[in-house]
Amino acid sequence: MDLIDVIKKRRSIRRFKNQPIPDDVLTEILDCARLAPTAINIQPWLIGCVTDKVQLERLANMADHGRFIKDSAACFAVFCEKGQKYYLEDGCAATMNIITAAAASGIGTCWVAGDKKEYVEAVRTLLEVPDKYTLVSLIAAGYPDEAPEKAKKSLAEVSFRNQYK
Repeated sequence: MDLIDVIKKRRSIRRFKNQPIPDDVLTEILDCARLAPTAINIQPWLIGCVTDKVQLERLANMADHGRFIKDSAACFAVFCEKGQKYYLEDGCAATMNIITAAAASGIGTCWVAGDKKEYVEAVRTLLEVPDKYTLVSLIAAGYPDEAPEKAKKSLAEVSFRNQYK
């Protein structure tokens, strides 16, 4: 599947098979995350991958809209340095690289909000991430046990060229 197909076919997955993701696939996804574009090439991120079932359940209990994390094979956690002006944009770029690389490997994901959520500090503390970083996103990942076909808005509904009319 080429990149365009991966992007067009990807959907958020919240039900996962009880099947681990091989370490080499997780490493490849992490490697793709670090290659995301970043403002002034600062690369302000620290990107974790949690596969321990106890830790996954703890993360699921913290994330108000991420209870399904406990059933995932892995959860990526994207952190960025708090003081960087474009930390959120940079962290979101890394998040999208994780989601796209995972989809290309047949791994389903669901982006769980991080930044601005009450559990940001609790997740940072749980994962023992240094205080200079803040959570941008959690991404549950695993082999899909569902195939959602939620309709997307048409291109005409969400786009314009040159100026909106």
